[in-house]
Amino acid sequence: MDYVTQIIDPPPSRTRLLLDGVRALRKPKLDGVPVLPKERLVRSAVELSATGIAGYGRACGFRHEQGVPLSYPHVLAFPLHLMLLTRPSFPYPAGGMVHLANRIRQHQRLHPGQALRIEVYAERWVAHPKGQALSIATRAYSADALVWESDSLYLRRDVKNPLGEPWGEALELSKEGLLRTQRWVLPADLGRRFAKVSGDFNPIHASMIGAKIFGFRRAIAHGMWTLGRALAAQQPPGGLDQAEAHCDFKLPIYLPGQVALWSHPVTGPRRAFEVRNAAGDKPHMRGLFIWKALDE
Repeated sequence: MDYVTQIIDPPPSRTRLLLDGVRALRKPKLDGVPVLPKERLVRSAVELSATGIAGYGRACGFRHEQGVPLSYPHVLAFPLHLMLLTRPSFPYPAGGMVHLANRIRQHQRLHPGQALRIEVYAERWVAHPKGQALSIATRAYSADALVWESDSLYLRRDVKNPLGEPWGEALELSKEGLLRTQRWVLPADLGRRFAKVSGDFNPIHASMIGAKIFGFRRAIAHGMWTLGRALAAQQPPGGLDQAEAHCDFKLPIYLPGQVALWSHPVTGPRRAFEVRNAAGDKPHMRGLFIWKALDE
C-alpha cells in the first residue's frame, strides 16, 4: 500500500486531541466497504526523556535500575494512534474502538536522551469474530535502524462481513504451573493518573459517568497500564537489549478493584503470565514476555 507521509512536528496539544476525539464520536453511517487510511504519521525526533520515563515508571511500578521500560515507547506513539483514529479518513467513530491485543518487539537497547523517529500507520484490516478489527503499526527508528516496533489490534464491534484475514493470533498458553506472585490494589483514580503520563484520556478510564456512556458500570483501567504493570513486575534489572511482549486483553478491570499477577516460576528469560481477578478464576489479560538482558 502506498502511504502519504505526514510529519507531525510539533504534536497537537492534549486539548486539541480531546476535541478531535469528541468530534469523532459520531460519523456518518458507512456506505460500502471501509477504506484503510493511507496516512503515515511521523514524528521525526522524539526524545526518550528521563523525566517522562520516571513518571511512567512511577505510574506502572518500574524501578530506575530496570532501564527504559519495554512498553514506554507506546505512550510516545499514542497521540499518533489517536490522530489516525479520529481523522475524517477513518471510517468508524473513534468512541467504542476496543484495544484487543498488542505485540511489542525491541531490537536494540534504548536509553534516556535517545531520539527516535516514530512512524504510525494503519497496516491491515483483520476479520474478527466480534466485528471489524484494525492493526495499527508503530515503528521507532534510531539512526535509520529499526529499534522498537509494535502492532496494536483495535476492534469495532458488530460489523458484518469484516474485511481481512481471519484473526488467528490469539495467545494460547498453558495454564499449568501458573502461580499467583503478586496482588495489586487499584485506586479509583488510577485511570486519571495513568492518563496524565500516557495521554490516553478516554472517558471510560477517567470517570464513572464517562464509563457508563460507553456501557461500563464504572471506570476501567487502561489495558496498557495493565501490560506495563505486569512487565514492571517481571523485567529484570540492568535494562534490556532485545525483548518481546505479547498480550491479549480479556475482561475489563473495574476501578477501584483488586487483581493478581499469575506467572510461571523463574526458569529463564521467558515468562507466560496472566492478570486475573481477585478470586483467580477470570483473566483480564494474558501475556508472554521474552527478554535478553544487557549483561547476558
